[in-house]
Amino acid sequence: MSGRFVPYAATPGRAIAQVLADISVLVWVVAWYYVARAVHTAISAIADVGADVESGAHGISSNLGGAGDSAGDIPLAGDALSKPLRSAADAAQNIANAGHGLDERATTLAVLLALAVSVPPVLAVVVPWLLLRVRFARRAGATAALARTEGGADLLALRALASRPMPRLLNISDDPLEGWRSGDPEVVRRLAALELRASGLK
Repeated sequence: MSGRFVPYAATPGRAIAQVLADISVLVWVVAWYYVARAVHTAISAIADVGADVESGAHGISSNLGGAGDSAGDIPLAGDALSKPLRSAADAAQNIANAGHGLDERATTLAVLLALAVSVPPVLAVVVPWLLLRVRFARRAGATAALARTEGGADLLALRALASRPMPRLLNISDDPLEGWRSGDPEVVRRLAALELRASGLK
């Protein structure tokens, strides 16, 4: 256990629990990714309709505009024929513009809804999980570093006396505090080991 950042416990039970928790969080994130993707795809279908309307109406507008220009060249009746064609071309262009607006709005809405659906549940799980994992890794790393220092066993034993449950302390000795004060090497060793196990270390 070198360094000050220990990602996983050295004790098998706790390490397995951590790995299962990590896998569960990963599955959770992937599941919500696919939910977000489904929402995005569903809303994007509306954007596709808008794009199709824009493309079709723009083509009609161009054709009608060309027909109006051609009709304008007809002697005497040219203006009478070209005006309704150009009006129809303008109306078709307005429809094309509306289709373009629908495409843009639906595309933006697809992204926003996908994020709104998926981000909150992902953050609700990932943030607490990440905080707990970082807290464990830093604590385990600091404990491992302390254990390697001169007098580290005594400090770990003292920390065990201050923070471990009384029944576990009494399993080590009838008077673990006195054993620590007197420097009993067996009591100090067992207290330090108790604190190491509590931090996920051996």
